[in-house]
Amino acid sequence: MFIRPIHVNKNGKRHAYWALVESYRTEQGPRQRTVAYLGQLDRRGRLGIRQAAQVSTDYQRALFEDVQPEWVEIDAQGIQVENCRQFGGCWLALKLLEKLGISSLFKTVMPQGKEEIHWAVMAQVLIICRFCNPSSELYIAEHLYGQTALSDLLGLRCDKLNDDRLYRALDALLPHKDALEVHLKERLGELFDLKYDLLLYDVTSTYFEGQARANPLAQRGYSRDKRGDCKQVCIGLVVSRWGMPLGYEIFAGNRRDVTTVEEIVETMEQRYGKADRIWVMDRGMISEANMKFLREGSRRYIIGTPKSMLKPYEQELVKEDWQTVHKGLQVKCCSSPDGQETYILCRSEDRAQKEKAILERFESRIEEGLSKIESSCLKRKYKLVTVAKRVGRLLGQNTRAAGLFKTDIFQDQDGRTRLRWEKIESWRDWAGLSEGCYLLRSNVNDWTGEELWRAYMQLTEAEAAFRIHKSDLRVRPIWHQKQGRVEAHILVCFLAYVLWKMLGQLCRRGGLGDEPRRVLDELKRIQVVDVVLPTRKGITLRRRCVTQPTDHQAILLQHLGLVLPSHLPIVEKKMNEM
Repeated sequence: MFIRPIHVNKNGKRHAYWALVESYRTEQGPRQRTVAYLGQLDRRGRLGIRQAAQVSTDYQRALFEDVQPEWVEIDAQGIQVENCRQFGGCWLALKLLEKLGISSLFKTVMPQGKEEIHWAVMAQVLIICRFCNPSSELYIAEHLYGQTALSDLLGLRCDKLNDDRLYRALDALLPHKDALEVHLKERLGELFDLKYDLLLYDVTSTYFEGQARANPLAQRGYSRDKRGDCKQVCIGLVVSRWGMPLGYEIFAGNRRDVTTVEEIVETMEQRYGKADRIWVMDRGMISEANMKFLREGSRRYIIGTPKSMLKPYEQELVKEDWQTVHKGLQVKCCSSPDGQETYILCRSEDRAQKEKAILERFESRIEEGLSKIESSCLKRKYKLVTVAKRVGRLLGQNTRAAGLFKTDIFQDQDGRTRLRWEKIESWRDWAGLSEGCYLLRSNVNDWTGEELWRAYMQLTEAEAAFRIHKSDLRVRPIWHQKQGRVEAHILVCFLAYVLWKMLGQLCRRGGLGDEPRRVLDELKRIQVVDVVLPTRKGITLRRRCVTQPTDHQAILLQHLGLVLPSHLPIVEKKMNEM
């Protein structure tokens, strides 16, 4: 679900609303429907905000206090607006940090030393900037920080911020990774009553710009970013069923996913305990050693399997005793040969259509390519090994349909190389029967097939987490070269992702759907400005005012339970004195 802005003209006035919209599938394609209209701020909403402000900060209470006006004569022609800066995004991020208790935790685990600026403040700068405007430490120091109101919110003057302090803040933050993960798990569970019975694990990679010779983890391996020319590191992330992060680990860039399972499971168990958890992983994590490890520790799991494991269940695919989960998807439970596991057969109509289209495309490519090679052999004299290489290359580029073709390369009586090929119809029959089908395995015996399937599909939350890290938080590419700085960079991205999920939960609680990106973009448009007012007495008044929220922004703030200050104090003394 997502939110959509709506404007309505009524009685000659323009009114703004938000609509909560849901996407759903039909036989004619995807459609959208309005679930609810999120109205303007009514009397009850204003009263609720006033009550919330009574326990908030002084400048928020000041919004509703009865203050006697102070009248002065202003030179209207001399009124100016100066120092316009971004406010809404960084203010929202700071509120999220405070709700999570990260600001106070930083001051506890990183006590004040001889440094001029507290490392807790510098760490907050890194996280807030990564959340609002992902960029390098150098860009933050030279451009971004001065364009935001962080100097007012954090009490750190712009001239006190430089890239060297930000780099050293990374070094100061990294040793507290484990403590941060434990704190966030507990705090998020308290705020949203989360359960951590289902642990979703997946691995991705992120690449470097540069040689990264000082980092032994930087290696070349399978790149999910299609950058095999660059060194990379792998990141293993564990999230809950709603995508709330529990922790992550960094592995060498050439490490296979299957070799990380034992390490990540033991790490999470040492940190949070074994309890009654179910591990959910995709087929890239499966191996006999991993299955033995999970079973020996009495751990419960739901794991995907390779397509090849479908073959022994060919007869089950033909039977009609399928359970319909929803339109276009059916599941069926089967016992393993030893009776210790449950195998879940799944059949999807959408997936079947997709696989059929892919097979047809690859089949036509191979058929066209083999025909060309066959005809060229009639025109020219080739070595047998040359033709074999061409055929192998063609089949290797279209592996999804390679099993459908049987090829024979030989030399005729004249010594010319010939190619003979044909299609294996039995292979096609099996491909048609198994289209759209996949197999899961689990040792959870007290769940239905539908429950097991739904739990496995929660892996999309881990995939979504990686997309947010890479697109919205820009964890890639990594420009740092030292191992410690790389690990700290990923930690900052992880903490910014926690803010992202925190905002998502607040949106869900406030009836705003599952679109924190839209909410953040809207609130980032709120700015703070200095209003300069020259008076008749020669005194110039200066007020640091927050721009009035639009109707749409006011509705979002109401549903999030946040109160926007009307102005900020202008502090003349040194703002870096903590």
